[in-house]
Amino acid sequence: MPILRTRALLDRMEPGEELVVQATDPASVIDFKHFCNTTDNALLSHETQPDEVHKTVFVYRIRRGG
Repeated sequence: MPILRTRALLDRMEPGEELVVQATDPASVIDFKHFCNTTDNALLSHETQPDEVHKTVFVYRIRRGG
C-alpha cells in the first residue's frame, strides 16, 4: 500500500518536487528501490529511525521525475 499511495501523491506533484514517505514494512526497502528504478522518480535518501510502537520506521525521500 505505501507504493500505491506514494504513486498517487507523486502524480499530483510537479516535476522536481520532493516527497518524504514513512513506512514500517521491512519489504518497503526493496519496493521503493524498485519503484524508483522503474519510474522516472529518484530515490534521494533512505534511512531508518527507531519508533516506540513499530520498532523501526523506514523513511524515504523521493524527487518527482519529469
